[in-house]
Amino acid sequence: MRIVLATRNAHKLREVQALLADSRLEIVGLDAWPDMGEPPEDDPDFAGNALQKARYVFERIGLPTAADDSGIEIRALDWKPGVRSKRWTLEGTDGANNAKLLRELQPHEDRMGQYRCAIGLVTEVGERTAEGRCAGIIGTTPRGTGGFGYDPLFWPDALPGRTMAEISLEEKNTISHRAEAFRQLPGLVAELMD
Repeated sequence: MRIVLATRNAHKLREVQALLADSRLEIVGLDAWPDMGEPPEDDPDFAGNALQKARYVFERIGLPTAADDSGIEIRALDWKPGVRSKRWTLEGTDGANNAKLLRELQPHEDRMGQYRCAIGLVTEVGERTAEGRCAGIIGTTPRGTGGFGYDPLFWPDALPGRTMAEISLEEKNTISHRAEAFRQLPGLVAELMD
């Protein structure tokens, strides 16, 4: 079954396709619909944003659509940036966001953080959500060239000694917040479509 993933992010699409390669789902991104506008993301929580994006795409193309919203939450910063992770700075670039995170954390000893991901699935028969988390520590300098976003600063508890940007896609898909959430997608599809 074909599922549209409401993203143009090539890294994210590859991660999800690799994760679900053994499922009966064919995951396609929004590149097949170049004229589609950007889905809104103005809900105050991850699950709300995921459903909002999935609904936006589903209403325009009529195919079962999954979307995610994910971000990083830092305990010492009252769990910020959270849903604002991608747009935490005016520039909204990985470099600017990572620099701000390091500045904000400078006075804090507590560097515990977590990635969180919520997915939303919208089909003609209903909607479902699921969530995943990945706990870790925020480093003091970026390391690694893989991944995207805050990955060069995030040291996952599940794979000590390396940042998320230093692990392979295969390793990332065993521990990441996105993997934990998207591993539930085939079950959500089955609930709604079978």
